[in-house]
Amino acid sequence: MGASESKDKMQCNRYLNGKGPPSLTETDGQGSNNHKKNRMIKQGNQPDGGQLNWNIERRSLPGHSDCDTIQIIFHFDDGIQSDKHPHPGNSYKGNEFMAYLPQNTTGTKILRLLEQAFEHKLLFTVAANSSGEYCVMPADIPLKTLDSRGAGSSGYPDPTYLKSVRKSLKVKGIK
Repeated sequence: MGASESKDKMQCNRYLNGKGPPSLTETDGQGSNNHKKNRMIKQGNQPDGGQLNWNIERRSLPGHSDCDTIQIIFHFDDGIQSDKHPHPGNSYKGNEFMAYLPQNTTGTKILRLLEQAFEHKLLFTVAANSSGEYCVMPADIPLKTLDSRGAGSSGYPDPTYLKSVRKSLKVKGIK
């Protein structure tokens, strides 16, 4: 079967003498397939310790009557600003946000991309609110935080949202 075995190790003869696939360091950990994942995902300044959870609601969003709704819940506790924030060492107020996607093929794909963006600290930031208090706020990747009221109000229906959020994520290296 192409393998020789001893008490100490097992070797695949196909990979001896440099005739195997390139090492992980040569492929940047992306494997030997030709589908290049973006190697340069930008890092944001989202506060540490946030949580992302999601669930399925058995109702449809305006403009997506053929499917259920994915509700995403983002939660951040109060914290202290890091050197990536406007006033390091000062406190900020945590927050909770909900966002909505249709539970269809595209919406599910966008959910996975948003999870990647969250891991890379791209979805939220610390900024001053209208009263001058520092708190966790959405960054520049658009989220539909209302399940209705139309495109101009961060809600549905918005026939361009799934394309525009995907484009915003792609700019940040999330594909």
